[in-house]
Amino acid sequence: MIELRNLQKSFGAQRVLDRVDLRIGDGESVVIMGRSGGGKSVLLKHLIGLLHPEAGEVLIDGVNIVPMGERQIMEVRRKFGMLFQGAALFDSMTVAENIAFALRHQLRCSEDQVQQRVNEALELVELPGIEQKKPAELSGGMRKRVGLARAIVYRPEILLYDEPTTGLDPVIADSIDKLIISISQKLKVTSVVVTHDMRSARRIGQRIFMLYHGRIYASGTPDEIFNSQDPVVNHFVNGISEPRQHLLDEL
Repeated sequence: MIELRNLQKSFGAQRVLDRVDLRIGDGESVVIMGRSGGGKSVLLKHLIGLLHPEAGEVLIDGVNIVPMGERQIMEVRRKFGMLFQGAALFDSMTVAENIAFALRHQLRCSEDQVQQRVNEALELVELPGIEQKKPAELSGGMRKRVGLARAIVYRPEILLYDEPTTGLDPVIADSIDKLIISISQKLKVTSVVVTHDMRSARRIGQRIFMLYHGRIYASGTPDEIFNSQDPVVNHFVNGISEPRQHLLDEL
């Protein structure tokens, strides 16, 4: 369903993505992990055409979206739902209005259809009955769930998650991980999760890709990645710093 070929992206003199190649199958749940600032979110933005590479291809269902114009890109984006790092809810809107935003502005559903889909989405994220609350009245975990409800309300084929457990305590993070797995299975969507939370990576991913120095350095099942004897992979998944190398990486 998703394929990147020789993808390259720089910001000024900094090469963030350096000939990235990866393939994600239909219905697969994958994790992209790596150090903070290592290009994970940049990679996600290429999947939906928010960033344009200097070189390479981004194929969605076999079609390269890189040369597409904005109108064509908008059609491709309808295949995607995205849970942003901070949930990105509109503070002035109710939960129902936040979730329904895409339906009203993109699909132009009737009000009965909107209400039905909002209720279905809230049921799926296990938050029925909170339609009239405002984001300020919700906990961090609840805001993440509402953000996910908004991502799934128009029934996408692919769900993208940008650091879904950032800022959450371990118990709430565990509940979000289980919800991501449940949604993937119930809706049979392809899931791409960007994270540097190792517990989440192990729980969610059927396959894990490790981004390092702008390239896919390692890939495999969770067991293969977390039992790897490669020093770069081993040190990352176990949180072992190397002071000299850390300083070199920061330069």
